[in-house]
Amino acid sequence: MPFGPASLLGVSLFDETPPLEWVPGRSVEEAETIIRSVYRQVLGNAYVMESERLTVPESQFKLGQLSVREFVRAVAKSDLYQSRFFTSCARYRAIELNFRHLLGRTPRDLEEMRVHSTILDTQGYDAEIDFYLDSDEYNNTFGENFVPYIRGYKTEACETMVQFTHNFQMVRGASSSSLKGDLAGTSPKLNALVINQTATAVISPASSGASFRDTSVTSRSRQGVDASSGGKVYRIEVTSIRANAVNRVSKFRRSNQVFLVPYDKLSEQYQRIHQQGGVIASVTAL
Repeated sequence: MPFGPASLLGVSLFDETPPLEWVPGRSVEEAETIIRSVYRQVLGNAYVMESERLTVPESQFKLGQLSVREFVRAVAKSDLYQSRFFTSCARYRAIELNFRHLLGRTPRDLEEMRVHSTILDTQGYDAEIDFYLDSDEYNNTFGENFVPYIRGYKTEACETMVQFTHNFQMVRGASSSSLKGDLAGTSPKLNALVINQTATAVISPASSGASFRDTSVTSRSRQGVDASSGGKVYRIEVTSIRANAVNRVSKFRRSNQVFLVPYDKLSEQYQRIHQQGGVIASVTAL
């Protein structure tokens, strides 16, 4: 079972939808259902125009010449996939998206990401895709005829609690896509978190915190003199602060911020954040 109410964590559709298995010989309508499901999973819930569909692999699948795994391989190696999730993305962003799309989880650690980066450098893109699809993990989880699915929100799909929390950074509701609606865009989202093995807050995508994206260490602020001596220090994650909060001239927004604030300064900081148009994503005691 997922951690907490599935409906609040944005994974209810994944949790309530049983895995899809293709049984050769079934109807054309059922084959179309499998094809659409593969596109939805492998392309990260992105919209696929009719002209973008892979007509040859689709026909081969319907004729029984390709298994679900081989159809997934064809989609993942296609120009359509590469243009969206490889050539336009930073290296480690592409790798973390491959994990989501092909294995249904996030990378477990930096070493696992390095392995895939090395494959790209030494063997090329096709070998990188094959490494996922020919792995024991893929074979034991999806086999030849199950459509891959998001599974990282289930604790049994993760080796550590850190990895478990990272999945909620990658999957923010069944209606969101891998790139659109995600502040990370084509930039790495988990890279620093994986390197430092940093767990992240699990925030409902329906809440105001859904739009929060963690910032670099250099942009974090510590508020108050000798903040650590007056009691607990709290981490406040904030999104949507105005780009020019001093003179209020600009209405544009800037990237999110993290403030480290002592308890006796919390109220004052809350007021400052709201005056600047910010939205508090989460408050955590350190």
